[in-house]
Amino acid sequence: MRHINIYSTFLLLSLLILISVFGCQNKKNDVVQALSSIDFQRGELLLCGSGEFGEVSFSLSCAYSVRETFDLAVSLLHSFEYDEAEKAFVKVIDADSDCAMAYWGVAMSIYHALWRVPSPNDMEKGARVLEIAETLSKTEKEQDYLDAIGAYYKDWKNIDHKTRAVRMEQKMEEIYTKYTDDTEAAIFYALALKSTADPGDKNYTNERKAGKILESIFPNQPNHPGIAHYIIHNYDNPELAAMALTTARRYADIAPNSAHAQHMPSHIFTRLGLWKESVQSNIRSASAAQCYAESSTNEGHWTSEIHALDYLLYAYLQLGDTENATELYNYVTEIKKVWGNNASLAYPFAANPARMFLENRDWSNAATLEIPKINLKWEQYPWEKSILHFTRAIGSVHIGDLVSAEKELTILKTLRQELVQIGDDYKAKQVTIQLKASEAWIEFAKDNHEKANSLMREAAALEDSTEKHPVTPSEVLPANELLGDLLIAIGKPLEALDAYETSLKRSPNRFNGLYGAAVASKQSGNLEKARMYFEKLLKMTKNSNSSRIEINIAKKFMNGENKSI
Repeated sequence: MRHINIYSTFLLLSLLILISVFGCQNKKNDVVQALSSIDFQRGELLLCGSGEFGEVSFSLSCAYSVRETFDLAVSLLHSFEYDEAEKAFVKVIDADSDCAMAYWGVAMSIYHALWRVPSPNDMEKGARVLEIAETLSKTEKEQDYLDAIGAYYKDWKNIDHKTRAVRMEQKMEEIYTKYTDDTEAAIFYALALKSTADPGDKNYTNERKAGKILESIFPNQPNHPGIAHYIIHNYDNPELAAMALTTARRYADIAPNSAHAQHMPSHIFTRLGLWKESVQSNIRSASAAQCYAESSTNEGHWTSEIHALDYLLYAYLQLGDTENATELYNYVTEIKKVWGNNASLAYPFAANPARMFLENRDWSNAATLEIPKINLKWEQYPWEKSILHFTRAIGSVHIGDLVSAEKELTILKTLRQELVQIGDDYKAKQVTIQLKASEAWIEFAKDNHEKANSLMREAAALEDSTEKHPVTPSEVLPANELLGDLLIAIGKPLEALDAYETSLKRSPNRFNGLYGAAVASKQSGNLEKARMYFEKLLKMTKNSNSSRIEINIAKKFMNGENKSI
């Protein structure tokens, strides 16, 4: 009888093992089948140069054989090389489909926290990836990470982007608090704080909190790409920018083969008016982007190159370097095919010609500016289109064509309404600033100086209450600088000086800001301050290949020939 019981127990255990094996196999088959239905980004990783993207160690419980690839994927994710990051995470999944964190990585690669709202197709894809991850075994910490990104994807069809981003931030805070020795938790929490920061918060509450977290761990991980990167993003504002200067100069060396890593330091250089450093940063970034584009199968120019060139043109213009600015502008004008994040592409293609004509006071070309013939659906980008119509309005006023200026004003009102209807309050506000500025100059042209002054001050106050979008190095024309121009035109140089100086605090070392402040100082009788601003302008533009008449005027003033200013 005892032998029978042992035999029965053996049979039962064998049956349970077989059931378990078949169950695991079926589960494995289900995962493989589910994965095959998802359109992952695949292929060889396009890593230009030596493929250096910083040092990360975050593979958790994935198979040892895939940890190097996983850590590379996280490094790419931290430098916003999203396409390559997804491909790297998918390589991990192909080699170890039980690695739950690789699914987290794919979902994170789809959610571009500081760039754009994912498309419905992207959201559907990310949600399906996370559904598969839920069927896998995982540690408590891995589940927490999946829950955090899951908070962004959950019920995405019914809950708005902002609310979901806040939910994710709250989950990341829980992870950061729970796992105090996990630096990745701290880093991704800092990114989440930036992603939900209020652009109207002039105390920079989230940015300060995130920056403090990142600065506390940077000394122990000086080659981590995410720490340096997110410090720059959080301090990319007029008040905090100086705190990120050392980091900005370091980040490019941490991830030398990332186009975005080469570009990001220029956000700080731009904030501080360090134009020559911005030039070098964006030349390197554009070169890395071109390398990446040439390695891909896509036709045309990649988003990251165009974004870098926008900042590069801006820096050339501030240096008064008309030769290099013109050469670059002509290069961009010849581009007809582009690929990548279209929202980031539309802005520079609208802003580049606007800057070129407005900064150089080329009013005739500004008044007749045409929408660039590029493979973009401009009707999808009302804010970007508004830049073109604002440029035409200002240009038309200066050449005396008020009929055309009024038409552009009507178009701006329509574009603002489009943004209001889709609930994009930030961009609607930016168009409102353009509207008020355009109206001010139209009223000036009609000799309604008081009304013009009032409208332009409203535009300046509105701009002061918000922040520039990270896609742009600066407003196309800062409202306070434009206010200064208006006040000079109506004979109020002392008030103009105040406007220029206010503008220079927000946007230091702008060419037209320095020149305007010098002229306003001279006209208000403050020759010492005029000399100081002209001297700054000449020092900044030294060795530039310039044809700007303002430089000649500055030189004449410094030589004592100042009667005509």
